[in-house]
Amino acid sequence: MSDESWTIGRLLTWTTDYLKQHGSDTPRLDAEVLLAAARGCQRIQLYTAFDELADDKTRQTFRDWVRRRAEGTPVAYLVGYREFYSMRFRVSPEVLIPRPETELLVVRLLDLVKQRQNTGGAVTIADVGTGSGIIAVSAAKHLSEPRVTAIDISTGALEVARLNAADYGVQNRIEWVTGDLLAAVSNRQFDFIVSNPPYVSEAEFAELPTTVRDFEPRQALLAGPHGTEVIERLVPQAAERLSPGGWLLIEISPMIEAAAAKLLSAQPTLEPAATIKDLSGLPRIVQARKRS
Repeated sequence: MSDESWTIGRLLTWTTDYLKQHGSDTPRLDAEVLLAAARGCQRIQLYTAFDELADDKTRQTFRDWVRRRAEGTPVAYLVGYREFYSMRFRVSPEVLIPRPETELLVVRLLDLVKQRQNTGGAVTIADVGTGSGIIAVSAAKHLSEPRVTAIDISTGALEVARLNAADYGVQNRIEWVTGDLLAAVSNRQFDFIVSNPPYVSEAEFAELPTTVRDFEPRQALLAGPHGTEVIERLVPQAAERLSPGGWLLIEISPMIEAAAAKLLSAQPTLEPAATIKDLSGLPRIVQARKRS
């Protein structure tokens, strides 16, 4: 990009074409998110400013981000946030970038908790592998006085999750635990255990886009040779720590749905329920209820 005058509209047009040439699947969206963040405005405001000149500070920031985006850095890491469940969450390379599929997990959790709350009593929720805290924070924000425990093996991820909780004023509604799955809460019982665990197999990991494979945390993605290794450990732990009538909800890859369902069925204290499919009709959430 030369130093000639650049309007907002011209920046968007040029950048969209540039990012398309460099492999972006969503070049226009990427350009708009980056320019809005560099300008300190909402995306919608760009459309009323097409003929305005971008100032030097905006252009300098935008130019750097566009270069890094063309090199593969995800947009969310550049601007420092991602929209999820109509909320804005901070993200960093310490955590996975939230995906729309995980909203299904949140919706199912909220529905089940509200049904339980109608019968009275406080509800306890464990979010295993909380990452940026999208599940824990959404539950604390949208439910009436839940007792949420957010667990992650990564202290860096928990730092990001705490910031997100503070942004929505729910930091005091969540207990933060550093640990491997449910090992650190072995003496506890929960009404709901939810998790978006690592579920990518080694073969799938090798085929992931470079924007994911080279930039997002490997330990939050890769489960092992088969993709079920973490779930294999989580399910029996959850079966022990669920209270009678409690629910286990796990996000999965469609590739491992049969294996994950088999793991749930193998637990005599769990009663599997129908797998929830995503908007593409693919199996996405496996679930089971603890027998009373």
